[in-house]
Amino acid sequence: MLQIVPVLLAYLIGSISFSFLYGKIFKGIDIRKHGSGNAGATNTLRVIGVGPAIAVLLLDAAKGVLAVWIGIWFSANADASYIPALAGLAAIAGHNWPVYFGFKGGKGIATTIGVAATLCFIPALIAGAVAILLIALTRYVSLGSLVFAVLIPIIVAFMDYPSSTLWATIVIGLFAIVRHRTNIVKLVKGKESKLGQKANAAPGGKEKAG
Repeated sequence: MLQIVPVLLAYLIGSISFSFLYGKIFKGIDIRKHGSGNAGATNTLRVIGVGPAIAVLLLDAAKGVLAVWIGIWFSANADASYIPALAGLAAIAGHNWPVYFGFKGGKGIATTIGVAATLCFIPALIAGAVAILLIALTRYVSLGSLVFAVLIPIIVAFMDYPSSTLWATIVIGLFAIVRHRTNIVKLVKGKESKLGQKANAAPGGKEKAG
């Protein structure tokens, strides 16, 4: 039972959608009905602005950090080193499929940053540097996000980390691929929206972007 508690807490924390809350409280909108329809920092940038996007990014990342530390605290007196990894995954799952908001959330990259930086800082730092470089060169946030999430387990595999961390980062990579599957199609077709580019208009006047 004590092993379930931190995972459940992490999921509930991860389910807090700061982009949705900011949009509702300060703009009176459901951000999931604007731009890409994604409840995350990138869509917050497109729809609301730079300041709110930075705030959402930091708060979403903080969810991941807190989730892993909850797992660490609960596993301190137990032979369960995998709990922090499970808690981190639960937080990402909560962000992607939040129980408070009809299981319609974001793509989990900001929360992934927090989880990865806490579980395996050096691999996260290396993958993050590569991702930032890619985004700077291509202006495709989705491409940088995917490379970040997929590169981490590859780096972890060559370093001295627990097997639970390796498996957790593999699942993190799979989460990213699943949540970015439409972006992958758009990238292949050359139709993905770039950083700083306004969302494309969809039929009926609704904005749509990658």
